[in-house]
Amino acid sequence: MREMIINFFNDYTAIIVFFHVISAVIWIGGMISVRFAVHSAMQDITEPKIKLGVSLKYIQNLLNIVKHFIGILIVTAIIMTIGFGFKGTPLSPIAHTKEAIWLIMTVIFIIIWVKRTKAQKFYDNEDFKNAKNTLASLSMFLIPANIILGVIAIYLGITLRGF
Repeated sequence: MREMIINFFNDYTAIIVFFHVISAVIWIGGMISVRFAVHSAMQDITEPKIKLGVSLKYIQNLLNIVKHFIGILIVTAIIMTIGFGFKGTPLSPIAHTKEAIWLIMTVIFIIIWVKRTKAQKFYDNEDFKNAKNTLASLSMFLIPANIILGVIAIYLGITLRGF
C-alpha cells in the first residue's frame, strides 16, 4: 500500500500539492473573509432577527463549502507525508506538527458546526438571545483560533517544501 501511494504521489505530485494548497487557501481564506469582511458588514444591520438569520446563513454556506476542502486537505496530507518520505527524517516533527494543527482545526470546525446547528435551533424557536450567545464564541474565539492555526500550518508547509 505504501509503495502504491509513493508511486501515485510521484506520478501526480504537482496536482496533489496543488489540491492541498488550494484547500488550505479556501478554508483559511473563507474564515478570514467571514470573520473580517462579512462580520464587519453585518454590524450595519440593526434588526436582531435579520442579523442572526443572515449570520446563520453565511456561516452555513462557509461550512458547506469548507467541509469538502477539509476532506481533500486530509487525503492530500496523508499522500504527501508518505510520498515525501518524511518518516524518520529531521522534517518528520514539522510534518507531524502540521498534521496535528490541521487535526485541531478540524475538531474546531466540528465544534463550529455543532454550535451553528444549536444556534439555528434557538433561532427557529425564536430564542434570539440564546442564538446570539451561541454564535458569539464562533466569531470571537473559534474562527480566529482556526485562522491563526491555519496560517501557522501554511508556514510549516512552506518550510517543508523549502527543504
